[in-house]
Formats: sequence, C-alpha cells, structure tokens
Amino acid sequence: MGAWRGRLLVATPAIADGVFARSVVFLLDHDDDGALGVIVNRPLESELHQVLPAWTSSATSPTLLFQGGPVATDGALAVGVLADPVSADGPPSGWRPMAGRVGLVDLDGPPPAPRQLVGLRVFAGYAGWSAGQLEGEVDEGSWLVVEADPADLISRDPESLWRDVVRRQSGDLRYWTTLPVDPGDN
Repeated sequence: MGAWRGRLLVATPAIADGVFARSVVFLLDHDDDGALGVIVNRPLESELHQVLPAWTSSATSPTLLFQGGPVATDGALAVGVLADPVSADGPPSGWRPMAGRVGLVDLDGPPPAPRQLVGLRVFAGYAGWSAGQLEGEVDEGSWLVVEADPADLISRDPESLWRDVVRRQSGDLRYWTTLPVDPGDN
C-alpha cells in the first residue's frame, strides 16, 4: 500500500474544531496497518531551546516545539529534510528514511551537521490512524490528500501553511481560503 506516504492531508471545512481544524499533516507512513503523520502547521509556545537546547541550531525557524498530533504528546520526534540524499557523507547519524528526502532523526543521538539537512522540526506527539480509519475519513470528506513539497515540513510561516497548500490546488478548492475560521463571522 503506502500510497499516501509522503503526501499531505489537508483538513477540509468538515473538521470545524479541535486539533485537526485547518491542519496540514505530513504522512510519514501509510500501509495496511494504518497511518502515521505529524501536523506541520501547529507551532506551540514552547521555545525549542527550553526543551531540547542542543537541537536549537539544527531546527528551522521558527525554532519552536510543534504539536505533531494528539497521540503521545509527552514524547517528541524530530523530522528532517535531507539536503542531498546521495551525499558522500551519507545521512545523519540516527537517520530513518520515511518518504523521499524526509525522515526521522533520533533525538537521543547527536544533532546532525547543518550541511546534512535543509531543515528540521521537533514535534510533541503525532497523528495516528488505525487500519482503514484514515481511508474512511477521506471518503467522508474530512481530508484532502494532496502532493507535498518537502518545504511544507519546514515552512518559515507555518500559520499560513493551510491557506498556502489549499491555494496551490486546482479548481474550486482555492475558494476555501476565503472561508472565515469561525463560520459565525461570515
């Protein structure tokens, strides 16, 4: 399966509240057992240097901890984008490839050298779906599955990422960007 690995889930207006409202999720894994991803547009107020000081220089601005999802929020995972997937130096120590140039970086090891990655984010928690659950949510219209750009993971303006991703889609979907966050404001 794995058809959606490396793609984005974009919350539709059907998800009106909660952690997934107007969220953009990068799918790190998707197979017959379920799916795993991180919400890439939910920075928290915690500065990364307060939580993992050694990783601050490796992280992409804004250097905040991000809310990766509602699962295991007491844990953290780092997601990085390789600068050059065929580098003579190889991938960073503790690298686990997930989708193309995107992979997980072991937070228990040393931070990668800046030249190895074009960006890195640290997420508190993750988003997870059991077998068939995500497919059902897509079928009911809660999510769009769209192409990702590795730059989406490390956007310097994560708060506008939902709007930016929707705007680059074709057809009438772009009109969603004109919808107010609170339908009562309409």
